[in-house]
Amino acid sequence: NYVQSGLYSIPICCQNRECLFGEIKNGKMILNDAGKMVHTEWLNLRNRFSNIELHEFVTMPNHFHGILKIVGATLVVAHNETVAHNGQPQGIAPTKTVGDMMDAFKSITTVEYIRGVKKLGWKPFYGKIWQRNYYEHILRNEQSYYIISNYIINNPVKWQEDKFYAP
Repeated sequence: NYVQSGLYSIPICCQNRECLFGEIKNGKMILNDAGKMVHTEWLNLRNRFSNIELHEFVTMPNHFHGILKIVGATLVVAHNETVAHNGQPQGIAPTKTVGDMMDAFKSITTVEYIRGVKKLGWKPFYGKIWQRNYYEHILRNEQSYYIISNYIINNPVKWQEDKFYAP
């Protein structure tokens, strides 16, 4: 249900695979200012969601790929709790889901990117920055984590072989 404790692999692709965040040179990702913003906002997720740890991640020219860990899934109880007629406490909400976290990340980076276009001359985009959805994958064992971690770490070097490659 993507709220349980565990490791999640999350790639998010730009709309139409538009290269907005920099370029690959000699096997290294060179972030432009927009790419640096995406990088920073990923790190800032730790401040927004206290129940996560960030693992390997990379901002690529037209996508982002990261691993996050949800730790200690808990319930959040509203300050003024009331009881409904069925005896269940009201005002209880589950820990934020991976979807909530990615929605926040995509929203914040979109707002910041729009600000960059308007004030800093960043490359304009058409419609949306990010594709509508993203793909999350639960990393269920050490081997799975190792494979995805290496993919992320080596993504810039293997850019031309990547499924998101756009020249």
